[in-house]
Amino acid sequence: MLNIVLFGPPGAGKGTQSQSLIEKYSLVHLSTGDILRAEIAGGTELGKYAKQIMDKGDLVPDEVVIQMISNKIDANLAAKGFIFDGFPRTIPQAQALDEMLAQKETAISCMVSLTVPEDELVSRLIKRGQTSGRADDNETAIRNRFNEYMKKTLPVASFYQNQHKLYQIDGVGSLDSIFERIEGVLSHFSA
Repeated sequence: MLNIVLFGPPGAGKGTQSQSLIEKYSLVHLSTGDILRAEIAGGTELGKYAKQIMDKGDLVPDEVVIQMISNKIDANLAAKGFIFDGFPRTIPQAQALDEMLAQKETAISCMVSLTVPEDELVSRLIKRGQTSGRADDNETAIRNRFNEYMKKTLPVASFYQNQHKLYQIDGVGSLDSIFERIEGVLSHFSA
């Protein structure tokens, strides 16, 4: 089973590359935001619980998110693998994910981290904000998001590096050339 954590700062191209990975390798996309919204919309017990927490303005606890991911994996047992998008964002989340996957007799195969210089990321997000209507077009807000990423999320890369599962990919160039670099990493793993 090919289980990939696609990683990188805002604007690195994770969404674009995840679509190519899903198509090429027949992976199931696990976006925690999408899963959370689906659980709430479906009226599941976990969804109801998560909604109560969110309605108070609090973050959904890691154990609830892990259980939702576990349920999604169980619902796709025939999958060739999964691509984790937006999760894990902290080391405790990475540890909990590893424990849950071990119980299912699988593991994260690799973390593919897209590296892009900050000025390029700012430029991409400003352009994206202008064309998509997203609120990414304010340079101050963008740089604040980078600071949050550097403080809270980037340490997760070290967690996977310590497991020899971190592969840093140059995220600058044509979409095809970036995807070829990712494929070069994934050629070492069986799907």
